[in-house]
Amino acid sequence: MFIHYVDLAWRSFKRTPLVSIVMVSAIAVGIGITMTSLSVYHMMSMDPIPSKSDKLFAVQLNTMDDGNQWWTDDNLPQQITYKDAIALYQADIGQAGMKIRKVPSTRTGFSVHMDRSTTKPFLESTRLTGRDFFDMFELEFEYGGAWSTQQEKSAAPVVVISHSLNQKLFGGANSIGKVINLDETKFQIVGVTKHWDIHTKYYDLTNGAFNNTENLFIPVSLLTTMELPTWGNTNGWKFEEVNTHQDKLNSELLWLQFWAELDSHEQVQQFENYLQAYLQEQGSLGRFDRRAQQFAVRDVNTWLDYNRVVSQDNRILVGLSFMFLIVCLANILGLLLGKFLKRAPEIGVRRALGANKTQVFMQHLVEVSMLGLFGGIAGIGIAQLGLWGVRQSYDYYSALATMDISMLVAAPFIAVFSCILAGMYPAWLVCKTAPAIYLKTQ
Repeated sequence: MFIHYVDLAWRSFKRTPLVSIVMVSAIAVGIGITMTSLSVYHMMSMDPIPSKSDKLFAVQLNTMDDGNQWWTDDNLPQQITYKDAIALYQADIGQAGMKIRKVPSTRTGFSVHMDRSTTKPFLESTRLTGRDFFDMFELEFEYGGAWSTQQEKSAAPVVVISHSLNQKLFGGANSIGKVINLDETKFQIVGVTKHWDIHTKYYDLTNGAFNNTENLFIPVSLLTTMELPTWGNTNGWKFEEVNTHQDKLNSELLWLQFWAELDSHEQVQQFENYLQAYLQEQGSLGRFDRRAQQFAVRDVNTWLDYNRVVSQDNRILVGLSFMFLIVCLANILGLLLGKFLKRAPEIGVRRALGANKTQVFMQHLVEVSMLGLFGGIAGIGIAQLGLWGVRQSYDYYSALATMDISMLVAAPFIAVFSCILAGMYPAWLVCKTAPAIYLKTQ
């Protein structure tokens, strides 16, 4: 019976091609605009590391005096000081054989150049961090691996480069052991990472949640020996004389991120207890004046919500796009009413020949479903065009302006469901056709 309904729907399309094209076009435009905004919102709100998002925790410490207000509701800054980051990084936390993995992290940059005239120098963003960064954030290696503990302790000039940078400098060949120049220092390559496909730079939201990831990774110990500047945000809460790099390291300026991997509730509790004791110790040393110690550890998704990565504006935009789809459906509703009621004599004859209301109703729902399917498929093309426009206009959202498999499947589903809703009233209305009225007029 379903095949028969499909055949009837196709015959109906051929009888009124212009009306059918108008309705499909209206659905396609509505779906295209809706899926453009919905796809960007979907990528923004997607879990960036679903396998470990409940095990990775951003660390916040309040090392300010009472009375100093911050921009967040709970008065906690997003970043921590250098001395806190290094103290936590070097702390031995956890039971034997179950040490808690943790890394400080900040952004710097270099001029990259080679000892050859064929490669022009260029600026490249760089991540200063610990060797566990790669395992913690599931950054896999194409060649080599992370630098060793000894290399980090001795501040050896070693570097891990990304797949794209390896392609640019070495044509994708195994470059382990080769040397690149970062500013005036020669760095030996110890690892090449695979392509890191993350849509949200959750590990450092202070430099833009949707900016590109870094292509260079070097040991955080080089921060002091090379006196490297930060390419990220630096915040402070009191006046300090900061004239040298060492002054900055000793200051209360907030400019590093800190993450810990906590695999169980017991580890979370253990880490929080350590933070509480650490802040109490720092307060007793007279570093800050606080009545109560304040800190937080937030997992990845909580961290994204806390920083409002998906803003209210994005949600409003999705709502407006669905309202536009409703307007398109309202126009389709009027066209369907006219089309179905025009066929009332035909329906009257079918009813007189034995078709019941349910069969007539289902016939028309199949027809509007096919309209939705065609419109949804065409809408994917319009959405792709819209996403292309977003990528060309806003480079910041280039990684988000794409449709994954779930959005490709959702587009025709939303279109079919919407058309069924719009077509239920016209289909129900035509089912009420009294066969006798039209039989008398024949």
